[in-house]
Amino acid sequence: MSDTAPPAPLDGLRFAFGTLTVLPVTVRRWDRRAARPGMLSAPLVGLVVGGCAAVPGLLALLLDAGPLLAAVATVAVPAVLTRGLHLDGLADTADGLGSGKPAEDALRIMKQSDIGPFGVLTLVLVLLAQVAALARMYDDSWARGALAAVVSAVAARLALTLAARAGVPAARPEGLGAAVAGVVPVPGVLAVTALCAAAVAAAGQLLGPYGGRHTVLALAASLAAAELLLRHCTRRFGGITGDVFGGLAETAATTALVALSFGG
Repeated sequence: MSDTAPPAPLDGLRFAFGTLTVLPVTVRRWDRRAARPGMLSAPLVGLVVGGCAAVPGLLALLLDAGPLLAAVATVAVPAVLTRGLHLDGLADTADGLGSGKPAEDALRIMKQSDIGPFGVLTLVLVLLAQVAALARMYDDSWARGALAAVVSAVAARLALTLAARAGVPAARPEGLGAAVAGVVPVPGVLAVTALCAAAVAAAGQLLGPYGGRHTVLALAASLAAAELLLRHCTRRFGGITGDVFGGLAETAATTALVALSFGG
């Protein structure tokens, strides 16, 4: 099919789920025309991933395994459903930024198959933060932990929608970054962000009168953290890459979890 032909109604969803998860979805189009609705649909992928992540956590609590094991089980699911690519991207981005080298050399470091010291340290700290935050919330209530799993996964994918907005360049002429860089119009980004904020606020109300405000603030904090990393990577590398996308997703998810763990 020609890349200039308009995508079919489901092509965007296939692109989103087929690119961002290991779920058995047939991607019929992998081009920039399909990437636009695909990246706008990214938070929906987060909703599915977050829902799947909450299930083993709740089962662990039901079996009286404790909040810590419930948190570990929840954190493991997104890693499995993404083949660990987001975590790998986070590690590679940390190595690239930590190298202090010019953009071309830093990008070359990021493409290497091994993980350097900056990447290892970042992975350990991020996973510890995610597990600690979730354990805190599961210890408070099963509902709070499950909601956090969903909200953090949505926040992670919404950060990708924002990173694919018009005006954000790709660092390389190939790869995921080149396929999705700048494909989402800014009005679309704003509309999806507003929809996600309204949805998490409504879900947060289930936890009490201040739950909606808390979840929206956590979502805002996660997007702010991801935006700071995006701007730094754009300055350092000249644009975004697939690794940077992974780093953005994990940054947003971790920030959301930590923010949600406050109070309660």
